[in-house]
Amino acid sequence: MHPPHSPWWARAARPARPPLPLALMLRAAVGMVVPLAVGLLTHRLDLGVFAGLGAMHATMNDRVEPLRLRITRIGTAVGASALGMLIGTTLQHAHASALVLGAALTLTAFVSGALSATGPRGSAAGMLLLVSAALGSGMPLPHPWWAAAPMMPVGAALVLVLGLPARTRQRPEADPRRRALATAYEALGRTLSDLGTPRAAASRQVLTARLNQLQDLLPRPSHSDSRLQRMYEAALAATEAATGLLWASRPVPPEIAAVPTRLAQAVRQGAADVAVPDWQPDTPARQALDAALRAAADTVAGREAHLSTAPVPPPDPWRLRARPLSGVSARYGLRVALCIAVGEAVTANYPLSKSYWVPMTIAFVLKPDLGSVFLRAVSRSIGTVLGVAVTAALLSLTTDAWALTVIAAGCVALLPYATAAHYGLNTVVMTPMALVLLQLGGQSGAAEFWPRVLDTALASAIVLLFGYLLWPERPRHRIEPRLVAAATALRAYLDAATDDAGAQVWLRRTAYRALAEARQEVSQGLSEPPPTGRLAERWLPATAALERLGGAVAAYTAQVRYGGRTPDPAEIDRVRGALDELTAAARAHRPPLHAAARPTAPHDPDRSVLARAAEELETLLSKNN
Repeated sequence: MHPPHSPWWARAARPARPPLPLALMLRAAVGMVVPLAVGLLTHRLDLGVFAGLGAMHATMNDRVEPLRLRITRIGTAVGASALGMLIGTTLQHAHASALVLGAALTLTAFVSGALSATGPRGSAAGMLLLVSAALGSGMPLPHPWWAAAPMMPVGAALVLVLGLPARTRQRPEADPRRRALATAYEALGRTLSDLGTPRAAASRQVLTARLNQLQDLLPRPSHSDSRLQRMYEAALAATEAATGLLWASRPVPPEIAAVPTRLAQAVRQGAADVAVPDWQPDTPARQALDAALRAAADTVAGREAHLSTAPVPPPDPWRLRARPLSGVSARYGLRVALCIAVGEAVTANYPLSKSYWVPMTIAFVLKPDLGSVFLRAVSRSIGTVLGVAVTAALLSLTTDAWALTVIAAGCVALLPYATAAHYGLNTVVMTPMALVLLQLGGQSGAAEFWPRVLDTALASAIVLLFGYLLWPERPRHRIEPRLVAAATALRAYLDAATDDAGAQVWLRRTAYRALAEARQEVSQGLSEPPPTGRLAERWLPATAALERLGGAVAAYTAQVRYGGRTPDPAEIDRVRGALDELTAAARAHRPPLHAAARPTAPHDPDRSVLARAAEELETLLSKNN
């Protein structure tokens, strides 16, 4: 997390530093090279370009995950892309008038936006539906014209096949779920090592992110992966104990903090005994950690372990944020449709050399789960300038089709890393790739690339004006609902803390996932100029307070379970009341005016956990009156 006092533009410009996803990068490059090379060798480059486009769209949605999830993710996205291409090419083949074309793309934009608001997979499918419809309406048609759409799944299938596990790779570490579990244990080890230091909160946020990723890889437990599921449940129990210790500012001996790292190594190897050192846990939270680590060691070694967890709740495989026909999805559909309608009106009255570039850019900038719309609009404009400059420099050296094929493969190989690092870097990589594909398709020359900068600036201006500044949905509609959801989930976790230990684990997982989403929304707001940045900064203390409350509830469950001080019911009611007040403040758009002072001394085990948590929240809220 960037410090709150950093200027918003510094946060916006600072890229992340993700690890190099070498496997994704390699199959992305091969997935692009093969269709283009086959097209060149068979003198059907027109078809090869569309297959390469499908490979690119598959790469944009490729992840290191189990096969059934990859098939669903890539199939959904590329299926929508092929449908969009069919819509666009049909309109072009029918020589649709500007009015008909604009109306058709506007209607497609509404469906795209409504679908995009439903969740991550819907967002990918919705964006590619509109992007491909725009491209199909303007790109040169192959022969026969209808072949463009079916060629896209062909290129995508190659990317999918390249990611299939080889028969010889049956080692445990080849399973993406095991690798994700091992990564979560490593993050747990770092959290334990950072207990009592200023790095502890950031380590816990990383741990939550790793558990979120793992949860997404285990959507449907079955008998074949029941052991993996038990290891996951044991990791959740250890995480809850670690969260309680983090809140209490209670470090643990280094040899105990090292246990999760050894568990991670054992998970990768398949099975191994991991010994938990004997020590003297002197508080309920430390006793909870000791019990959780020993249970985790048993599950990793394949032994039976007592885990107080209820059956996994049935997950929603689509992780729906909103139903397709709900008010939220309809509003987002109208937002995208308005921007596309304005863009089509502008391009109809002021003919551009590549009219499809404007709606395509609008679709990318308005994708709902890529962060700040403002930041994306600015980053896309700057990234397009740099991308066009790179493309022009490359084409000044060569226009040979085989050389351009290698360049396209190099660009698409960089795409997985660039996407994770920064949206602007993603644009710098994607722009040359798109322009090179157009060059191979015989539509563009180097002299026509610079107008794409004007098209991108025009599309970004339309989004900023009609989809951001004049759109009635303000930033508070993004930030504050996330905080309400997090506070509601925390209250459910608190209510279950003494009632049902099994359900409590999953309610805690739900609460921390909601907290992570609230933190992400606030962090994205901090990278925008005022008033959004100022609003996000005012909600930042409340977000931190809710995260600390999650740790307090974890410490409270340890107190109850391991013989610590049981809080008075009135103290529980104080926390509930403070949560209700914070929820009401978020719904009324009243962020706290100042941050509450965070306790620095370790928590006294003889003192009620919830009493201290209630005091923190009440202090924060008292400054709001």
